[in-house]
Amino acid sequence: MTTLAATGVQHAAWLMLAFPLFGAAVLLLGGRRTDRWGHLLGVAAPLAAFGYGLACFVQMLGYPAAQRSRDVHVYTWIAVARFHVDVGLLLDPLSICFVLLITGVGSLICIYSVGYMSHDTDRRRFFGYMDLFIAAMLLLVLADNYLALYAGWEGVGLASYLLIGFWQFKPTAATAAKKAFIANRVGDAGLSLAIMLMFATFGTITFSGVFARAHLAGPGVLAALGLLLLLGACGKSAQVPLQSWLLDAMEGPTPVSALIHAATMVTAGVYLIVRSHVIYDLSPTARLAVTVVGAVTLLFGGIIGSAKDDIKKALAGSTMSQIGYMFLAAGLGPAGYVFAIGLLLAHGFFKAGLFLGAGSIMHGMDDEVNMRRYGGLARVLPVTFVTFGLGYLAIIGIPPFSGFFTKDPIIETAFDKGGTSGAILGTAALVGAGITAFYMTRVMLMTFAGKRRWEEAGPPGGAEPRTGQPQPQGAPHQSLAYAAPGPQARQPDDPHQVPHPHESPPVMGWPMIVLAIGSVGAGALLILNDTLLNFLAPVTGAPPVRHGVWTAPGLGALGLAVVAAAIAWAMYGRREVPAVAPPARFPVTAARKDLYGDAFNESVLMRPGQWLARLSVYFDNRGVDGLVNTIAATVGGASGRARRLESGFVRSYALAMFFGAALLVGALLLVRL
Repeated sequence: MTTLAATGVQHAAWLMLAFPLFGAAVLLLGGRRTDRWGHLLGVAAPLAAFGYGLACFVQMLGYPAAQRSRDVHVYTWIAVARFHVDVGLLLDPLSICFVLLITGVGSLICIYSVGYMSHDTDRRRFFGYMDLFIAAMLLLVLADNYLALYAGWEGVGLASYLLIGFWQFKPTAATAAKKAFIANRVGDAGLSLAIMLMFATFGTITFSGVFARAHLAGPGVLAALGLLLLLGACGKSAQVPLQSWLLDAMEGPTPVSALIHAATMVTAGVYLIVRSHVIYDLSPTARLAVTVVGAVTLLFGGIIGSAKDDIKKALAGSTMSQIGYMFLAAGLGPAGYVFAIGLLLAHGFFKAGLFLGAGSIMHGMDDEVNMRRYGGLARVLPVTFVTFGLGYLAIIGIPPFSGFFTKDPIIETAFDKGGTSGAILGTAALVGAGITAFYMTRVMLMTFAGKRRWEEAGPPGGAEPRTGQPQPQGAPHQSLAYAAPGPQARQPDDPHQVPHPHESPPVMGWPMIVLAIGSVGAGALLILNDTLLNFLAPVTGAPPVRHGVWTAPGLGALGLAVVAAAIAWAMYGRREVPAVAPPARFPVTAARKDLYGDAFNESVLMRPGQWLARLSVYFDNRGVDGLVNTIAATVGGASGRARRLESGFVRSYALAMFFGAALLVGALLLVRL
């Protein structure tokens, strides 16, 4: 596809970044003077970006397929000898898909946040960080070179750190923010090294320049580039082995979780791999590594999500697994790129809806996150139940919901790869579909069905005090606006009063309804009639012809999902759910401990790194400093001894001159003899 200069509406595409950046600057620099209307600006900025992105999309549809790649030159960033970098924006079918997802779903989450954060004293700062997050993600997906992409990449990391640790008075939130930041720095190192290798090999870091010259590089360089890019993608998208930060990131406000999981941060790794498809097409080794990471992570996340009682962490394990499907598809090459993006777009709808639904449940349950203290909420929270239920049906792949149309093609493509690797990858994807149905059915049953356990649960054990003020541990939350109206409202001085679940206000309900509609219809809209395939084909290449909607792998996944849902019903629907998690054997215990991901990182990465640092300090103290100090001591000692000869007496100097002259004469006589 040839990239042409942008014209018309697309010529000012930089406005899509300017709107949220302006909102973030005003809210973060304006101080308390913006408190009254800051949330309105925080919502208007991404909405304006979405409107402009929609206009650019409409203009793009008016071009022939081969002319839909347009570049906007913004300014020259770096011009030093051979290293020349422009800040430019690339508008093509791939980037515009992400623009609409980021700004569209991001705007709905911001609207929801108006109600969710209404009684937080730092709501203005929260919306400033959200706008910054959206702006950084837009730069990441719109950049036309890897260095500008890296700037957006780091901006996303900064914004996620600020939002995960938004309630920094909680030690757990502060720790989770640091953990996410450090884990991502490991991946960022891989991306930065890849950019350096690109410039050293190709003399450029623009997408067009790198892709045009990629075939000239050797297999070793291409494999190294692919693996380094994969390392960066694993950090941002929470894939094995850099997945441990995602579960702890649930310490941030629930809208942050929705934005990270559905529209921004974790999707960045998928974008990086698909955008760099030319490199992966030329390197089977790197492509194989991507498929292995995806297959392992989709099982890894599903198993973890099956054992979590915290509703947000169960959904976080789900995200890890779903992104694993996208990595698996991207690693399958041209046969899977379109399906990876298709699942990513559909996932943006149902995962955002699920997280906002979880926030609505917490809103009605005094911030309780433990599903063992839920039960029987279907009649109490009808809107939340319906919207959450539609997201549930979408994620487990029940037809005609979006997951059925977007996930099943990935399973089919994995089997179509053929050989032993195809059988292994396809089986992993098929088993993952069954695990998904199990843990999501478990979430539905523990939350909405069965006995009302919250009536006898006692004080809440919630994790989200929606107030900007520190509270002592165990203190009840002070936000009376989230209590049920009327005389039964929970009193902050009565921690033993049971919660009174109630539905969320319309400002929170309508975004959930819109996302639920997307959960139902997005998959069919994208996949049927090859709509997304034809749209993305000029960028990613066209995959082989599919075998239809109803395929053997798809039917197998559907049957396995039904069986897994029945097993979950037998375990959590027919039986009473205990208020306290019972002791479990090794597999369940391991899943509750995140499959020992933290222990692995500590043993394999942190401890060896700690010992390496100590060894480096020892070598520096005893080796480098020791050598320098030895030389200094030698010179000092020799100088001290030589200083004794400088006595200041003339007779001593005369005697020294006499002995020197005698030695000189003796030497001359010896030479003559």
